[in-house]
Formats: sequence, C-alpha cells, structure tokens
Amino acid sequence: MNGSGRFAELSVPTHWQAVDVISDLHLQAAEPATAQAFFDWLAQPAGGRADALFILGDLFEVWIGDDVLDAPSETCPEAPFLRRCADALSRLAASIPIYFMAGNRDFLLGPEAARRCGMMLLDDPTVLDWSGRRCLLSHGDALCLADTDYQRFRREVRSDAWQADFLAHPLPVREATARSLRERSEARKREHGHDASLWADADDGETLRWLRQADAPTLIHGHTHRPACHALAEGRERWVLSDWDLDAAPPRGNVLRLDRHGRLQRLPLKPA
Repeated sequence: MNGSGRFAELSVPTHWQAVDVISDLHLQAAEPATAQAFFDWLAQPAGGRADALFILGDLFEVWIGDDVLDAPSETCPEAPFLRRCADALSRLAASIPIYFMAGNRDFLLGPEAARRCGMMLLDDPTVLDWSGRRCLLSHGDALCLADTDYQRFRREVRSDAWQADFLAHPLPVREATARSLRERSEARKREHGHDASLWADADDGETLRWLRQADAPTLIHGHTHRPACHALAEGRERWVLSDWDLDAAPPRGNVLRLDRHGRLQRLPLKPA
C-alpha cells in the first residue's frame, strides 16, 4: 500500500497469455526434496512456461539479510544453498520477469538480494491489472486478524526501527535470533496443533474490504497452507496457494496459473 492509502498496481503487458503464481516453498538446505523440485521446475523447457512468475512470499524458510549471499559457509552454513537458489532464479529471469512479494519468513529480503535473484519487488498487496481484468495479490498474513499475537509481532518486525537494529548485528547473532523466533513459532504450532486447518485463516470481512478497495473480484494469496478456492459475498473469491513440501506424505506442491481471460488452474509439479 502506498503513502496515499491506495494499493499498488501493476499493469500486465497485453501480449502476455498467462502468469504462474507460487508461495510458501520455505526453501532450506535441510529439505532437499522440496529444493530439488524447485530447481527442476525452474529448469523446465520454455514451452511449458508462463510469461511471468509471481512469488507471493515465504520462498525461503528464513532470510536474515541480503549480505547472507556473500557470507562464507563457515560464518553461515546456509549461504551456499541460498546462493544456489539465487543463481537458479537469475537464470530464469533471463527469460521471463520474476516478481517477489515478501512473506512472514523472508520479509527482510531487500533490493540487493532481489537484484542477485533477478526479481522485481512487489508491495503487499498489489493489484494486477490485465487489460481491465483486476486481481489482487497478497502474501496473506496481514489478513489473519484472529491471530492477534502474530499481528502484534508482525507490526513490530516490519517497523524500520526493528529491522535497522536487527540488520546491524553480525550474521551469527542474526542467525541465533532467527532460530529462536522459529523455535517460538514451532512451539505455538505444537500448542495449537500442526494441522493447518486449526490455524487462523484470512478474515472474510477484511478480505472483502480489500477487494472492494482494489475494485477486483479475486484475491490470490498464500501463508495459510490451505489451498482452495473460497467463494465470498458479492460474487468475489479468494484463491489460496499451495505450500510446497515434497518430503510430506503425500507430497504437497502445485503452481497456480492465471491466464489473460481471468481463468485459474492448479498445475502439478513436473520434473525437468
């Protein structure tokens, strides 16, 4: 949202036929099956590609600052894996535009990392305007109003003061802080149950307010790990992206494709 209170907008080139939308891959070296599926998907032949890729947050399990991409493995063991991810994205960006919207896990991914990955940064939310067909894109966490503890935490860590203080610390200190925050998050999941259906969901009233403000019939978002299409009042709808977990039983993960006519379909992952 810009300073005037209006949602950011992105106009789609008229010659585009379709775009792919993903979120919540939570990439990390400790989950190699999901990472390999991502690398394979990025490397698929151009004939199966959409005209652009939109990543709506939580691409990475954690992001502690753009300088992690230059860190030696002795200082940050995850750095080589993150560099591999950046290189793979950069190769795809040579063929199609990639847009990135921060999630609750990778909200510190900034301009330098985006440049290294070949990604363009998007505000949350952003209206996609495709020859007059409008669709609202968001990570989705700001809509989960019932999770009041998280909303307080979100306001704190998204502040300029908190981020400046966090990024001023050495990488090992940031890693330890991020690990502590993740452990707290996992403890809350255990307390409330690991079943995603028990977690706070996007608030329908707030979703409708956003869609009215955006003058859009459809919201696409991630975060909740509940892939589905939810019908809303006024003929509007909310499409939830799938998370990716190729180590789960059964494995999870798909891609949402939006075409120029406003049609949405879920595409299964295919190896390169």
